[in-house]
Amino acid sequence: MKLNRRNALITGGSQGLGKAIATRFLQEGANVVLCARSEKDLLATQAELASQFPDRIILAKTCDVADERQVDDLVAYALRELGSIEALVLNAGVYGPMGPTESVSLEEWRRALDINLFGVLLPCRALIPHFKQVGRGKIVVLSGGGATNPLPNISAYAASKAAVVRLMETLAEELRSFHVDVNAIAPGALATRLVDEVLAAGPDKVGAAFFEKNKTWKQNGAVPLELGAGLAVFLASADSDGISGKLLSAQWDPWNDLQHHRDELAESDIYCLRRIVPEDRGKKWN
Repeated sequence: MKLNRRNALITGGSQGLGKAIATRFLQEGANVVLCARSEKDLLATQAELASQFPDRIILAKTCDVADERQVDDLVAYALRELGSIEALVLNAGVYGPMGPTESVSLEEWRRALDINLFGVLLPCRALIPHFKQVGRGKIVVLSGGGATNPLPNISAYAASKAAVVRLMETLAEELRSFHVDVNAIAPGALATRLVDEVLAAGPDKVGAAFFEKNKTWKQNGAVPLELGAGLAVFLASADSDGISGKLLSAQWDPWNDLQHHRDELAESDIYCLRRIVPEDRGKKWN
């Protein structure tokens, strides 16, 4: 088992991809601490997973990842109950307001950044001292299409996810000497509650093309949750030691074999966000 006796803290772990990641981690031998804002959903998931994995430790604590005090309490609880944390999976996120940027609620726009960006920053800040003390750790950030492509009418989500990836790359450099690997996952189009939110918003708010994509994903299925969960296992395991600062696609990248390219990855900007200049496309403009 790839995560045998490792302890993981998973935010947004009560449903969707977070729940799928928790399930895979438990299958691979890990103990988990789950957090979410909804106590009802969180406790239901905890009970369900406990019945499936009676030999694992499965803890749950409600937490708003945008609230520094609640995050600090969550991390203190996890360390107190488990003694150590080897992996932090930052899955909690929201789409935020949908519609033209100039007309959506500014309060909702800021709230989306609080959850998607500060909801990554705050748990990292709380747990990094522990990782530094023990001299190892894994941080896995859930990114999305908004990090690498424009998302008209869902600007808060797009901006926050791009910011999260650059934060991930920066933390990877800060923590490299402490043997803490920091990476991000693009899980692909998932048929989760976010699809339902897009369909509920309608084509006038999210745009006809994006609405139709989500309608297709809802009707025909999308990328399996298991792909993103499998990549999260890889990034939390010893197989990925030394791979850091990368944004990996669960659907398109050959992540199962990346350990064979460890040295090449360390010396390149492959799987990173970078500016494209004319020369990169075979053009010379000066």
